[in-house]
Amino acid sequence: MTTPHDHSTNPLHGITLERMLNELVADYGWARMGRKVKILCFTSDPSIGSSLAFLRRTPWARAKVEAMYLDMKRRNKKAADAAAERLGD
Repeated sequence: MTTPHDHSTNPLHGITLERMLNELVADYGWARMGRKVKILCFTSDPSIGSSLAFLRRTPWARAKVEAMYLDMKRRNKKAADAAAERLGD
């Protein structure tokens, strides 16, 4: 019998790699992503499909994309909190 894992501390729990990529592309665009993480699937004829294939078999690149995603989420939350604070004043 296996013990259930506590994923409550993992901010990526339940978020698919495809969702991450779609949100990153919407927020940054392929060119900016390619400057942040220097991989060909972001700079040479980029697509979600080719990026998913590469990232699923390349742990170091996936780790960088996950870190970029978390940074984007933190930045967006900070901006939303600041906007809400300004509206409250």
